[in-house]
Amino acid sequence: MNSLTILGLETSCDETAAAVVRGTPPGPGVILSSIVFSQTEAHAPYGGVVPEIASRAHLEILDGLIERALDDANVSLHAVDAIAATAGPGLIGGVMVGLTTAKALALCMGKPLIAVNHLAGHALTARMTDGVGFPFLLLLVSGGHCQLLAVAGPEDYRLYGTTMDDAVGEAFDKTAKILGLPYPGGPNVEIHAARGNSRAYPLPRPLLGRPGMDFSFSGLKTAVRQLAQTQVNVDDACASFQAAAIDILKDRTAHALTRFRQDFPQAPHPMLVVAGGVAANAAIGAALRQLAESHDFDIRVPPPKYCTDNAAMIAWAGLERFALGKRDPLDFSPRARWPLDASGDDGHSGKRQQGA
Repeated sequence: MNSLTILGLETSCDETAAAVVRGTPPGPGVILSSIVFSQTEAHAPYGGVVPEIASRAHLEILDGLIERALDDANVSLHAVDAIAATAGPGLIGGVMVGLTTAKALALCMGKPLIAVNHLAGHALTARMTDGVGFPFLLLLVSGGHCQLLAVAGPEDYRLYGTTMDDAVGEAFDKTAKILGLPYPGGPNVEIHAARGNSRAYPLPRPLLGRPGMDFSFSGLKTAVRQLAQTQVNVDDACASFQAAAIDILKDRTAHALTRFRQDFPQAPHPMLVVAGGVAANAAIGAALRQLAESHDFDIRVPPPKYCTDNAAMIAWAGLERFALGKRDPLDFSPRARWPLDASGDDGHSGKRQQGA
């Protein structure tokens, strides 16, 4: 197969991004350009993402980012093979901006449109960066999602476990807000946790030791809120919270590692891939690396800049679909929810509708 060149657009939450990626499955691909504009400053006064502000910013910024991405890649629109854009899940206004822009470019340039599931972008990132082969076990951890899935192909996902309430990234963000830390919360919790005593406060580990692969973080978040009503050391509180979250992730993932071996006994070197914004947390990455090695699994965690939302992962996921002969009609509708697996359970926090 000849190398494919894909322009990718990402606007599902509060990052506006455009990228050009070249390669063939299974990768690794060549990231010719990757431009990400973060709206953190615009949302910081509100302590979280405001959908209307995010959508307006995408609308104002995206065209310029596309020009920069093409210039940085030294590629013209005429030279790309297809245009890929996040079509969901996410904040629907933002998704509409990126997808509509991709449709307009595809129509004007006579290029195929590839509608990409944002979660597939995260799921397939390790193929773009490391050329990971199928099948692999995926732990997808972000602000809006927390799931364990077996990935057997670009569009072949088997859900093992999902969050029953809050996603782990949401728990990090809410903990930061409870403790008075600035937005974005997750990275600030990690910074304070590195300075604290993880055994200072005994916090709960919901579902720890129980059968199954589902997650629950609501009780942990509530415990932090109750703790904050007393006089606490913020560093110690962050460290105690992060340690509890890591214990939960390790426990549920350990069950999935066992299940994956049962489902794919032919896999000679089973692989755990950790993706999503929370995968950029160094302490979580180190703990999961140790867990994988103890189960004789290889592990891949993409570089931090490709764990958080970016358009290179969308371009690569589009490349994977295009290589299968897939393309989408110009009337493809944006989706606030879009499960990866065929069962229809999207592993989504019930309180957020974003794909970050």
